[in-house]
Amino acid sequence: MSIEKIVEQALKDGYLTPVMENEVGRICDTTSELSIEEYMALDRLMGALLNGEVVAVPRKQFINVMEELVLTEAITQVADIEAKSDSILDVGDIAAYALNRLPPLYATSEEGAKYQRQRAEQQLHELIRQQVTAAISRNLDRPDFGSQRQGISKNTQQDILEQISRLLQDYQQTMGKGNSRG
Repeated sequence: MSIEKIVEQALKDGYLTPVMENEVGRICDTTSELSIEEYMALDRLMGALLNGEVVAVPRKQFINVMEELVLTEAITQVADIEAKSDSILDVGDIAAYALNRLPPLYATSEEGAKYQRQRAEQQLHELIRQQVTAAISRNLDRPDFGSQRQGISKNTQQDILEQISRLLQDYQQTMGKGNSRG
């Protein structure tokens, strides 16, 4: 989007969003010289911001308290498992899996975060523990492809179909030894 279009949108809406602000900054940073039209648009925007015709929407800082709680639980459980076995688990994968199955608990202040933590400890602690346990179980059951793991790289349909076919055959050999129904 051009500077002129961003300014036009901001004047129409009465707001300059963080995304719009970032885009204007990116254009200014990557362009060696702005055009007269771009300078005029920026001047219009600055005037509109100064007289209150356009309001800059502040960047709101927020946290998802659930992330903290899940990471704490995941680290505790992973440390226990790794101490008792030679398994190496990916805490990030485990946390992401569990977080996708739990409600978010966003807060915009320390007071709100404290409330969310207390609420989660009272109402969601067992659910968090169960989801992290399920994520670990899933992680342990996943085959280790090691350095053989490759992304699908070709762009033609035939190449992609061949790669998917090979992946399915490899998966069948890894997971379904003796269980295939032809």
